[in-house]
Amino acid sequence: MQLIRGLDQLRPMTKGCVLTIGNFDGVHLGHRAVIQKLAQQGKAFGLPVVAMVFEPQPLEYFLRDNAPARLTRLQEKVRHFENLAIDYLLIVRFNQAFADAEPEYFIKEILLNRLNIKFLVVGDDFHFGKARRGNFAMLKEMGRIYGFHVESTEPYLIDGQRVSSTLIRDALNAGELDTAEKLLGRAYSVCGTVEHGDKRGATIGFPTANIQMHREKTPIQGVFAVTMTGIDERELSGVANVGTRPTFDGGTRVVLEVHLFNFDEDIYGKEVEVHFKKKIRDEVRFQSLEDLQRQIHKDVASAQQILAI
Repeated sequence: MQLIRGLDQLRPMTKGCVLTIGNFDGVHLGHRAVIQKLAQQGKAFGLPVVAMVFEPQPLEYFLRDNAPARLTRLQEKVRHFENLAIDYLLIVRFNQAFADAEPEYFIKEILLNRLNIKFLVVGDDFHFGKARRGNFAMLKEMGRIYGFHVESTEPYLIDGQRVSSTLIRDALNAGELDTAEKLLGRAYSVCGTVEHGDKRGATIGFPTANIQMHREKTPIQGVFAVTMTGIDERELSGVANVGTRPTFDGGTRVVLEVHLFNFDEDIYGKEVEVHFKKKIRDEVRFQSLEDLQRQIHKDVASAQQILAI
């Protein structure tokens, strides 16, 4: 898969392509079904498969701090796309100029002149361009005029519910990791770099890997049984806390700390992935470090039981 970072890096695809457009937050099973359908069309047309995503996501741009927490950062999204039948991932910078562009300009200049699309899959609720005037009906009409086919994404149902990023976000917020895993097709995970922390975990007997999450909000908070990958070929087991550490500082910055079982190696600077298996409890503020220590002992025992260690 090749990344195209911005429209200024997009060279005209003279032979054409098949395309899908969306946020693809979480790259869940519904998204994968869309990509699979698109890949079949790409094979039939003999054309490359292109996915267009926006950065930041439109709701993040318009709602700022009131936007919902992302399931996946761009880097994580790219990693998930690498496992799918995508030839090009086009990352479009979403800003006011892009939002104010007339929808006809988006269709003619980007979809036709630059991408030369032959087949397009988008949600039937997709809106774009100035005042959100562009919509699915406009794309269908333009397709009829200019000779490209437009189809809507079909609902992907699990247990009678349409799989969506919102549904997954709600499941994570409720601590229902089994539900989230079923909708994602994998355990929910977070990628990040192991950084030096304040070493407080080590002082109470539970050294932690402090992982920079690179996000203002997270859809998941609390204490969890987890596994970690990315250091080498091993899948390491541990217990993790995602939150603001109210016992120590109670700030607003969300941090991810992972205590790995039977592990004592220098992994600073490593890019790792933490896979959340089951929620143990909510994050709470303890009156003393001794109370915190006692609870962590219980959390470790719970996590080891969950992970069958």
